[in-house]
Amino acid sequence: MAKPKKQPRPKAETPKGFRDYFGADVTERAAMLNAIAGVYHRYGFDALESSAVETVEALGKFLPDVDRPNEGVFAWQDEDEKWLALRYDLTAPLARVYAQHRNDLPTPYRRYAMGPVWRNEKPGPGRFRQFYQCDADTVGTASMAADAEICAMLADALEEVGIPRGDYVVRVNNRKVLEGVLDRIGLAKTKIQANPKDLDATVSDAYDVAIRNAVMRTIDKFDKVGESGVRELLTTGREDASGAFIDGVGLSDAQADPVLVFLTSKGESTAETLANLRAAVGTSERGIEGVKELEEITTLLEAQGYGPDRIVIDPSVVRGLGYYTGPVFEAELTFEILDEKGRPRQFGSVAGGGRYDDLVARFTGQQVPAVGVSIGVDRLLAALREKGRIGGEAQGPVVVTVMDRDRMADYQAMVGELRQAGIRAEVYLGNPKNFGNQMKYADRRSSPVAIIEGGDEKARGVVQIKDLILGAQIAESATLEEWKERPSQYEVPRDQLVEKVRDILTGQS
Repeated sequence: MAKPKKQPRPKAETPKGFRDYFGADVTERAAMLNAIAGVYHRYGFDALESSAVETVEALGKFLPDVDRPNEGVFAWQDEDEKWLALRYDLTAPLARVYAQHRNDLPTPYRRYAMGPVWRNEKPGPGRFRQFYQCDADTVGTASMAADAEICAMLADALEEVGIPRGDYVVRVNNRKVLEGVLDRIGLAKTKIQANPKDLDATVSDAYDVAIRNAVMRTIDKFDKVGESGVRELLTTGREDASGAFIDGVGLSDAQADPVLVFLTSKGESTAETLANLRAAVGTSERGIEGVKELEEITTLLEAQGYGPDRIVIDPSVVRGLGYYTGPVFEAELTFEILDEKGRPRQFGSVAGGGRYDDLVARFTGQQVPAVGVSIGVDRLLAALREKGRIGGEAQGPVVVTVMDRDRMADYQAMVGELRQAGIRAEVYLGNPKNFGNQMKYADRRSSPVAIIEGGDEKARGVVQIKDLILGAQIAESATLEEWKERPSQYEVPRDQLVEKVRDILTGQS
């Protein structure tokens, strides 16, 4: 009889596109999110924690198909053969929550949400399939005061976490203004969207929508390829840095001109920018409405003390998502960093959002105005590390060493007193036989202090307290005389343990 085949051991590896987060990463993120939540709470927003799993029907943007049911999302069928998926952002769940509970929620409903989202997309450098988002939205009001408030709150949140004024700018535009420009060049928005399942959609309808979407995507590349690059992409196409040729949208130069006028409308002052935008939209009613909304947002922000040094009208902000219907905004960090080749470049965008008045209507059949913002948590954490606001080696706990395993209760009593005093501490729980290993453990934990109580110290009613940070500094550079003058180990009465540890920690900070 053949022996059963031995089951191979599983390979210990993180799935592609995912990552593990350890101590400092987790605590730094939590501290940043707590600071942002404090700003949102101050503005009157309530916390919401929705399900990580939604029906694919509710998510809406990605629908199952025959070839790849989980296109764009991680999806599966439940026992009722209903398609479910991990949420890909925090906005689609909000639309579902509001539609489901609108009779029990205040109007407008102001909520913030923080948590992981999942996207079944090809991973790359700095691009993961699971990442954190931090959102705030107001649902149920068309007032531009809500848009202005979101922008002001975003500016305050950046300053709260450690991005100083002058190192960021919140840039604001309006999709209605862009729609007005497209109206001028003969690409008026059609009522019928390009959908192959729409039997009533004509070829020209589908063509117009495809061209409009292509123009939108091209405009969104303005920061990367500049005015000339956008002109080429709008018309005949261009060759990218790798030498590959990218086909153009196919507009004529006469059609591309108003688009470029719009993109370069930013003036020396807000008033000049708004005047340029009025000229760019011409007689388009939709465009004129968009300019008026920008004027109102500017007035409301100035009344609160948010000038163009913090929040500015910038026509180059487009935002790629198609569901935006009005004002859009991005928070950009303006300080320079060095890229992987040592070249200086600006850090770039860390947050974005806008008005989306049609999303809830998918559930209710009625338009519900809404506006929101999403902060890229990992991007903002990276920015704070660049600025030195966080990072460096995290301080570990005070370690109480074990000199006699039969006296574990004594050591637990010590650690209990330290914790009651608000001091992070732990008892060494490994094999206490080798004291050197205990000190190596404390070093690996980045412990600031070690507590030592052997039989002799116990008999005399004292403890030894070792300042590990000072000890490391002395060992690295001090002379013998300096070492004698600056002892790094202290003997104190047992009842002064907490007081002495607190003094040492205060001196280290």
